[in-house]
Amino acid sequence: MPDDLAIHARGVTRVYKAKPEPVTALGGVDLDVAPGEYFGLLGPNGAGKTTLIKILTTLLIPTAGTAMIAGFDVVTETAKIRRVINMVSGGEQSGYGLLTAREQLWMFSQFYGLPNREGWRKVDELIEITGLTEQKDQKVRTLSTGQRQKLNFARGMLNDPWVLFLDEPTLGLDVAAARDLREHTLAWKAAAPGRTLLLTTHYMVEAEQLCDRIAIVDRGMILALGTPDELRRRVQAESIFRIELDRLPQNGGLAALTDLPGVLSAVPADDDATDAAGSDRVALKVALADDSALTSVVTAVAERGSHLVGLAKSEPSLEDVFVELVGRGFGEEDGKDDLA
Repeated sequence: MPDDLAIHARGVTRVYKAKPEPVTALGGVDLDVAPGEYFGLLGPNGAGKTTLIKILTTLLIPTAGTAMIAGFDVVTETAKIRRVINMVSGGEQSGYGLLTAREQLWMFSQFYGLPNREGWRKVDELIEITGLTEQKDQKVRTLSTGQRQKLNFARGMLNDPWVLFLDEPTLGLDVAAARDLREHTLAWKAAAPGRTLLLTTHYMVEAEQLCDRIAIVDRGMILALGTPDELRRRVQAESIFRIELDRLPQNGGLAALTDLPGVLSAVPADDDATDAAGSDRVALKVALADDSALTSVVTAVAERGSHLVGLAKSEPSLEDVFVELVGRGFGEEDGKDDLA
């Protein structure tokens, strides 16, 4: 069993007793996450993301399979794991509304076993980092949703975890608050080599902006795993460009382009650029075996008397990958909530 991995899971299964028949929330998940990696679990509600994260954080026992965090077993070494991890969930309660933000964080510092002086030092440091200085003496119940989630994030940093689990941390936040939390997360991870983050989300922008690798999850199974670019190539292996020209190339036109090495096809784009005034401008959709073939296309266009006036690469999104794999988008559910 590798001890040098931040997360190591093999065959992790979770089955819930239910009528008329048991419900399988996880169907045998294999997962390796290296130290220092930002790893994402991407999928719709009911996919099994939260169930997996609860097993990895020792809140649930797997029905079958094994999982280790920093070399410690999630079933037999829970106390050791809890000293090196923390978890922040979107929409979670912020504790005791009668306490101030600063008092609340100090209370949690005591739960985590920090000495009194060290606890206060850490609390004040995190209040400044998360931008809660003006709210530090406010009662928690008076904080906005975004401010409460920043407080939750600060609480998750108190014990300086080696592995941090973020379960839809920006759920319900406005754009500015979500961006702030993402920036705090990246800054925290960058401050110490080896800090590891596992993010569950169904927000594509978070996964694409933050994650080194992503697992697409649905119905308790990992359907695909790789870097964002690797996952997009599952849907579209070739490079597709929209090329806008001032006129069609002479001496062979589109046929001359399709004969070039590395060019798979060249056809008029759906959004033809010809305007109402009768301009000869034309938009082409060119499919290439890889990006390197673009140079010969641009050169051939110029040699045939056309001028390039626009160029854009068309890439599939992670949602395109998901729809390709499971036949529905991120926002569509299958009528089942993720079990706790």
